[in-house]
Amino acid sequence: MIVRSAEFEISAVRPQQWPDDGLPEFAFLGRSNVGKSTLLNRLLNRKALARVSAQPGKTRQINFFRINDAFRFVDLPGYGYAAVSKRERELFAKMIDRYLLERKPLVRILQLVDIRHLPSKDDVAIHAGLLELDVPVTVVATKLDKVGKSQIPKQVRDIRDALQTRVEIYPISAEKRLGLDELWTLLESDLERAQSGGTDV
Repeated sequence: MIVRSAEFEISAVRPQQWPDDGLPEFAFLGRSNVGKSTLLNRLLNRKALARVSAQPGKTRQINFFRINDAFRFVDLPGYGYAAVSKRERELFAKMIDRYLLERKPLVRILQLVDIRHLPSKDDVAIHAGLLELDVPVTVVATKLDKVGKSQIPKQVRDIRDALQTRVEIYPISAEKRLGLDELWTLLESDLERAQSGGTDV
């Protein structure tokens, strides 16, 4: 994928603020500090389009990024950060649920987990909920550069077993740009299907 243009569009807290032109969207979600912003920046070849914060849980809205005037990346608030109040976590959950349930242009959900660790209870519960939606789900196992090559197959198996899933798991290192081409191939395939069948997928 040649990224000719990538721009931050809007931070939204209500559906009325969501862009309404029907461009295909890819939603990214995961625990706070799983490397979501870094992955978005590397996929788009931008240094700081998505803000990488030293303070986990910083994303408090749904952030929309417009790519090539043809599709969007959607950065959903991180979950599972203990320093965020219970009320805030509940508000984030409602915001995320509403987007995932109601957003017609959504063509794929990418759930990020850390390849070094077993998925958390939140990861497992959210993954089970995502599988109930009528939208393809992919698991992205981040921080691939932090584990040895020989460990990768076992870590991927352990993640699959913990999530009890059959969906594809993509090991990725945003820092080292490992696995990004394979992920782009998947997204490009989704875009071809969305564009051939209309944007309302």
